[in-house]
Amino acid sequence: MAEEQRSFTAPWSWQLIVISVLLTGLCLWIGISRFSGAWSFVPIVLMAGCALFVVRGYVITPEAIVVKRLFWCTRLPRIGLVSATFSPKAMKGSVRTFGNGGFYSFTGWHWNRELGNYHALVTDPARSVVLRYPGRRFVVSPGNPDGFVRELMGG
Repeated sequence: MAEEQRSFTAPWSWQLIVISVLLTGLCLWIGISRFSGAWSFVPIVLMAGCALFVVRGYVITPEAIVVKRLFWCTRLPRIGLVSATFSPKAMKGSVRTFGNGGFYSFTGWHWNRELGNYHALVTDPARSVVLRYPGRRFVVSPGNPDGFVRELMGG
């Protein structure tokens, strides 16, 4: 029998669209017209590097929450998952400690008073789902946050 799994989209917020379009245009403009020689590749490499970490969607399998990236997947085990909660304001007041703040995704490590340190794998902060593990927190943003939580928590 095939393994049961459920897929969820990762829609982009308007903020992510605006930031990504502006930064892509800026990188292309700088890379093509502003520099010559060795420095012309830097903005293009930055753009490509950020694109690698884009979040393309989420898949829930019996064993894991799979975060689909451009060329690989990040797997978060279901074993040890304490709770999954739809929390549209989970990222409010966050400080990015390391990661990407809106160039194709909001990914990396963040901190805020509510969650403490957490790892974001987000494309739309208003769809945030907080995944709590003992000693760890993750925030994801599936297209249907309520359905995602129901699927994970078995309800």
